[in-house]
Amino acid sequence: MRKKFNITGLCIPEHHYMMDVSQKEREVMAMVDTGAYFVINRPRQYGKTTMLKLLQDTLETSTDYMGFKLSFEDVENSFHQSEEAFSEMFADRLEAEIKYVAPQLIAHWQESRKGIRNFATLSRAISELVIAAEKKLVLLIDEVDASSNYQVFLKFLAMLRNKYLERYRRGHDTFHSIVLAGVHDIKSLKYKLRNPEEAQYNSPWNIATDFNVRMSFIPKEIEPMLQEYCEAEDVSMDIPWMAERLYYYTSGYPFLVSKLCKTIAENILPTKTEKRWEEADLESSLHLLLKENNTNFDSLIKNLENNADLYALVYRLILDGDVIPFNQHNPTINLGVIYGVFKSNGQLKIHNRIYEQLIYNYMASKTLTHLKTDYTYGGHFLLENNALDMEAVLLKFQQFMKEQHSNKHQDFLEEQGRLIFLAFLAPILNGQGHAFREVQTSLEKRLDIVVTYFQHTYIIELKRWYGPKAHEGGLTQLADYLDIHGEDKGFLLIFDGRKDRGWEQEHISHQGKDIFAVWV
Repeated sequence: MRKKFNITGLCIPEHHYMMDVSQKEREVMAMVDTGAYFVINRPRQYGKTTMLKLLQDTLETSTDYMGFKLSFEDVENSFHQSEEAFSEMFADRLEAEIKYVAPQLIAHWQESRKGIRNFATLSRAISELVIAAEKKLVLLIDEVDASSNYQVFLKFLAMLRNKYLERYRRGHDTFHSIVLAGVHDIKSLKYKLRNPEEAQYNSPWNIATDFNVRMSFIPKEIEPMLQEYCEAEDVSMDIPWMAERLYYYTSGYPFLVSKLCKTIAENILPTKTEKRWEEADLESSLHLLLKENNTNFDSLIKNLENNADLYALVYRLILDGDVIPFNQHNPTINLGVIYGVFKSNGQLKIHNRIYEQLIYNYMASKTLTHLKTDYTYGGHFLLENNALDMEAVLLKFQQFMKEQHSNKHQDFLEEQGRLIFLAFLAPILNGQGHAFREVQTSLEKRLDIVVTYFQHTYIIELKRWYGPKAHEGGLTQLADYLDIHGEDKGFLLIFDGRKDRGWEQEHISHQGKDIFAVWV
């Protein structure tokens, strides 16, 4: 059976091309060995279920452990209405696992569970099972978010917590280790009360060990997947370069890495005469990904729209160029981390360039609906060799802003000018290019846009007008930035809030660089 790149559900090594998870699996197993209770809490499509399955497989071959893997994904609402109903559901699912993992214990469990009426009696039945087992028992529960809104589930966790605290007392034997998996850390779960507005945070799992295993994939962990694929499919590529570039766009988000690879393998490569992955193929895959609807992107946008504070923080980060220290104790930042929107390197960052571009496009589309425009761009700005006439693009944007400039629009234009430019740029790029942002830390809040269009790169600095002295410093910074990218020409778009603005444009030579500046 030929393997495939998988983007849905469980990844199975025998069926799917997979990144190297060996180090992650060793770290998780080391936590189990120490008897830790913990939560694999990561965003959706981040490999949680796959990690549980790999852990289960390791436990099955162990001489020391038995692993029971349950899922709460399809638990009906009726099972959350009482301790008795939830205990019965748990006993049923555990029994199904015991039949396969430890059939020698099934008669014992069936006898013990007859007395289960509530969590106290469930606790006793668990202790009897642990005592009867010849190995240490490990409980794995997937999709705990499905039950997290219910008070009875948190009482269930509290029962397991109490057993953990009393595990050295006679008759209180319990699972050696418990591993939960879900988007949320248990500390942030809410439960429903009679009045939903009274929902509050609870900590029924304060015994849990922090889960610090890095679940994203770095280039050296991506390379083995590409190597296996090349050997199996007789495909060639520069594997180290491709792994680095995949990481550059995705920051190692498992779904995004696999999705880009799957599109190249199944949609792009069959159209080529040579079985080789090239840079252009990865760019095409990226273009196709950003055009499509998928559950991962839908979830990202939904989480932004459902949380006004999160939306506003993302806007500040992307468009205003604000430098925000990372502090996960901040509830809005923590929420963004839970949903996979943010990452940290000391400062708050959007998790990956694909998400950043997707959010750009979404916010830009929303913004452009506030303004009336009859422009149809087509190929108006296209030069030979698939190059863009970026000077013409900036001059057309200047004309657009001048036409829109009125008392009605002035405040809106000045507040959201940068986003309006990105919205203006989107139909010109028309899915053939991208505008990635690079924030420069300074009092001017510069926002450098790196536009890629086919094989061409354009550096555009967006900044506000703070006077001639700041302007001169900005030119030097842009020239230095052009050096970093190996470019001789750059573009400067200045948002000028003065009432007597002149709507100028100017070619400037600075430090050997050709800079075209436009004021709007």
